[in-house]
Amino acid sequence: MTGHEIRDALLAAGVMPSRQLGQNFLCDPNMARWITDQLDAGPDDAIVEVGPGTGALTEHLVGKVRKIVLVEFDSRLAAWLKQRFAEEPSVEVHHADGAKFDVRQIYKHRPVKFLGNLPYSSGGAILRNFLSRPNPFERAVVMLQKEVIERLAAVPRTKDYGVLTLRVQSEWQVKPLRTVPPEAFHPRPQIDSSVALLLPRGKELPAFDARRFDELIRRGFAQRRKQMGKQMPESPPWEKVAAEIGASLTTRAEELTLGQWIELARHYDDHPLRDVAQRGDEIFDVVNEADEVTGQATRRDVHAQSLLHRAVHVFVVNRHGELLLQKRSRFKDVHPSVWDSSVAGHLDSGEGYESAAVRELEEEMGITGVSVQEIGRISPCEATGWEHVVLYLTRWDGSPRFPCSEVEAALWMRPDELGAWIAARPEDFAAGFLECWKLARGI
Repeated sequence: MTGHEIRDALLAAGVMPSRQLGQNFLCDPNMARWITDQLDAGPDDAIVEVGPGTGALTEHLVGKVRKIVLVEFDSRLAAWLKQRFAEEPSVEVHHADGAKFDVRQIYKHRPVKFLGNLPYSSGGAILRNFLSRPNPFERAVVMLQKEVIERLAAVPRTKDYGVLTLRVQSEWQVKPLRTVPPEAFHPRPQIDSSVALLLPRGKELPAFDARRFDELIRRGFAQRRKQMGKQMPESPPWEKVAAEIGASLTTRAEELTLGQWIELARHYDDHPLRDVAQRGDEIFDVVNEADEVTGQATRRDVHAQSLLHRAVHVFVVNRHGELLLQKRSRFKDVHPSVWDSSVAGHLDSGEGYESAAVRELEEEMGITGVSVQEIGRISPCEATGWEHVVLYLTRWDGSPRFPCSEVEAALWMRPDELGAWIAARPEDFAAGFLECWKLARGI
């Protein structure tokens, strides 16, 4: 859309651009086309665009992708966008605050990419809402004021390096692409904007507790010029932690690298199972088709030889009727980075099903003091990993606490949203969970 077309659209929508809302509308068609090209979007992709305004970026994606979800804060523009794209079934318009939009409804649209010409006033909050862990996106292209992009991509020992930098870089690789001058917008802002590409991190960083990480960076940068030791938890002692992460006792927050901050989070992670990964020498009972014990074998041999063994799954449901899901660690040996039951695990040799369910609730999600109800049983098959599975249900309201060595994230999902997600993307889930879902739903 050209500047003239933008002004006509705003007039038709009854919108006078608001500086308070950070409304600066891109009016350079060539720049708009170039920005959308950075998404590398194909016909199988869905795009979530926040701050679409009059659709200057959207129009370059319509007809090229499977789905476009627009999130617009201004009710007048949202209504105008619905009219503009009324004949485009692939376009879905939401009148919503991007900083508060419920991202859970996006998972069913995967594979999905994020696009945002974000308002200067709330860009950071929108990024945190959409791109924090967990999120459904595999690529993001964002345009913000230049100084914010510089903060996203900042390096240690610079004034731009801070909480926003580390929050984003702990989950995404940030690549600034180009500066966008004021004359590309209507009305013209007083500062330059920049475009950045964000790509999700793989296994280059070790497992860490994202909530603990966020707590520590907020502590560290609350008074960024003060020495770190005065702002960290009392245990373990700062002298020991500093030595282990290769920092001096007088180190300040802005001097630590991303890798050091993550190691800091790992050292201050007080979860009892923080470093307990799966051990191949764990002993399980081997059973027959009738679930009778016939011997014992190590975890390694049970899986390698597809021996029949025992496991439990537990569905945790809150007062809203939402089911708690866990995202398995990307470092797991089986089904890494997929979504699974609230908790799931093998029975130790000699252990009963119900006691295993109670133990797994505490170990994997920090849930104690609840009773479990048996829902049903699943016979061994390839989908369960040749496990006899007993599925339990429990009611609980709280914030789960899980070991980062086993679980990457947790997410409460409404059954209808979860059902739509499973139908669209069964590959996003562990096979054993899908069998339990069918049992619980009576499928």
